[in-house]
Amino acid sequence: MWVSPEVSMQSTLEAEAIVVKLLSTKYLAKHRAALIVCVLALLCSASPAQERLRMSTTTSTENSGLLNVLLPPFEKRCNCKVDVIAVGTGKALKLGEKGDVDVVLVHARALEDKFVADGFGINRRDVMYNDFIVVGPANDPAGLKHAATSADAFRRIAASHSLFISRGDESGTHQKEKEIWAAAAIKPAGSWYRSAGQGMGEVVNMATELRGYTLVDRGTYNALRHEKTDLVVLYDGSRTYSKPGRPAPKLTVEQVSALTGPNGLFNPYGVIAVNPKRFPHTRFDLAMKFIDYITGAEGQRIIANYQVQGDPVFFTFKGR
Repeated sequence: MWVSPEVSMQSTLEAEAIVVKLLSTKYLAKHRAALIVCVLALLCSASPAQERLRMSTTTSTENSGLLNVLLPPFEKRCNCKVDVIAVGTGKALKLGEKGDVDVVLVHARALEDKFVADGFGINRRDVMYNDFIVVGPANDPAGLKHAATSADAFRRIAASHSLFISRGDESGTHQKEKEIWAAAAIKPAGSWYRSAGQGMGEVVNMATELRGYTLVDRGTYNALRHEKTDLVVLYDGSRTYSKPGRPAPKLTVEQVSALTGPNGLFNPYGVIAVNPKRFPHTRFDLAMKFIDYITGAEGQRIIANYQVQGDPVFFTFKGR
């Protein structure tokens, strides 16, 4: 926090006056000058308040535990605190559109591109990726294990009226879900289809308790599957991807972009600074330092090395 010289001088004079008044006894008079010097030295040496970076992001980056290891090195390097608001991608971008945050970390490329095109954000950069999977009870009443595509998997759920729990919150995962239903030519409705309006962790918990299916990003599933859910992967659009004990392939940005359609299910994440020309109060310089960090060598190494009980959570792009 910046303090004007006038206010600082006034505070200093007031502090000196208080000290002089307290040291008015004859016994302490000879120590007065030395103590005043000490008090003024303490006032002048007070460190400035930490700068704060406001970031809206998806629930998957928080639920997976990634932010717990990714943010501390940046905060230490820049002597700042990152205030995280974890919501769905749609809500995260809305916060950026209002100028309520300085930077967004999200995963819905079409919405990200619109956010930038509409002048709300600048300097978008690719960060990492994982994929979406369909999970459900091991007995698989809808027969997803035999599905040829994600659209086929969703058709089987609808045809069998098996319970499906939707995010229902305009998040990146919800956008992908709607894309798959459209590819299946189905408008989901009825008692078998429930819109939760909750984050990814809560939706997985609901599906676990109600023995239903849901679409989830692999990072969140890997973080939950050891202790909080017994749901299993029943459809994986890229079946050689991110299996325990099997090294994951490094893909380029272009390769991942080509596999983000209804049947590819790849899930790329991007980081965007909120436009300072539209919102001059935002901390653009600090936002750019964060973007440089998360896409630079240190941030990419932390993302690539992060695992939950041996399972990879996110992957960095080939060539990084």
